Amino acid sequence: MARGGFLVRPLVIAVVLGTAGMTLSWLEQQFPIVSSWAPSILFPTHSDPQVAQVILGGIAGSIMTVVSIVFAILLMTLTLASMQFSPRILLSFVRDRVTQWTLGVFLGTFCYCIAALPAARYSPKPFAPVTTVAGAMALALVCVTWLLFFIHHISQAISVNHIVDRIAGETEDVIDEIMPHPRLARVRHHPEMRDRDREQAVASATSGYIRFVDTAELMELAKAKRLRIRLLRRVGQFIPAEVPLFMLLDGHRLEREEMEALLAAVDIGPVRTLQQDVEFGVLQIVDIALRAISPAVNDPSTAINGIDQLSRIMIRWIGRDPPETYLSSPPHVVRVVIPWITTPELLETAFEQIRHYATSDLAVSLRLVRAFGDLLAVAEAPGLRSLILESARRVVAGSALGAEDIARLEARLQRLEQAVAPGAGGQPETYWSLLGARDRVEG
Repeated sequence: MARGGFLVRPLVIAVVLGTAGMTLSWLEQQFPIVSSWAPSILFPTHSDPQVAQVILGGIAGSIMTVVSIVFAILLMTLTLASMQFSPRILLSFVRDRVTQWTLGVFLGTFCYCIAALPAARYSPKPFAPVTTVAGAMALALVCVTWLLFFIHHISQAISVNHIVDRIAGETEDVIDEIMPHPRLARVRHHPEMRDRDREQAVASATSGYIRFVDTAELMELAKAKRLRIRLLRRVGQFIPAEVPLFMLLDGHRLEREEMEALLAAVDIGPVRTLQQDVEFGVLQIVDIALRAISPAVNDPSTAINGIDQLSRIMIRWIGRDPPETYLSSPPHVVRVVIPWITTPELLETAFEQIRHYATSDLAVSLRLVRAFGDLLAVAEAPGLRSLILESARRVVAGSALGAEDIARLEARLQRLEQAVAPGAGGQPETYWSLLGARDRVEG
């Protein structure tokens, strides 16, 4: 939560504005020239603090009233959205910068007024911090403008299309971070892991989901102590306490402090996050699509939107070089082994559940086959192309539609198979040229 900024950013803004109100009112007391510019129509005399007290108190009370009402409505809206789409989308709203800044600006204005209010007093000498009050009035105008912008923003943010698009964009950012290089046509080196019988298990100290793995820290520790570290579970998987998390070769070389640093290199928490977990982003979209095609909701358009965004994520994944599992230093001396989700696993996570629950929905099934066609258009490895084509065949084989609808699915699958046949060249335009005009309209 601290990483997302939901607590940190509003707190920093509130502290900064509160300090500004206190500092500015103090400067006015010490240096009267600071407040000499104030218009007389607003402050007839600088020795009458009544106007300042009324304005500062009124702004502070109004701001807190607006904050209470707006965020109560927001929480109710998010609750309804999470029930309709997926409870996991709440994490996206927590990370939303506009929401954080809105909370920070409103709370900061309240702190500004409260911090400046004690300076407006009658004794021992009447004093009105007019410049500070003018600043409070300016902040009040900013809050009104920001409230209108926030209402516009949140009305768009709760749209399911916007939600799915935002999750897909965040997932692509994770892929860019952990897989920054384009896919290269090279054979991965999978060294034989010898001496496994000499490895020592290191159990996890806490229960939770693996959210982040500091590969640089693990590599530095393995090189310094000349040992091999093998992580047993990948990012996104659950690990109970007292269950082995690492297997160490020559682990007796680690001191107690170094063993604590080893465990600290893996962030374990109660909920999954998008720090390195691409599968979590995919699951959020899958949840929304599954609820959309459920009999209670019956919204195939939302499910189709989810399939489109899932194909977007998978295309980005397929086009990138996967993260290194075996980290060596010097070359051919494996120091760290970190498992990552594979392309077949991510492909199954993205489409298999939707395929299973959409067996009686023609529109969703057609879009699934088209999504696999999009993936085939960018996939180059023969093994991956065969896997994608087999997934498309399962859509047709598991269909519970009528004979006429199944015939349409089979026709689209046949055109897909023709496009990836050895003689067709497997080019993207080949597949789309084989689609009829009717299929293009239907999606």
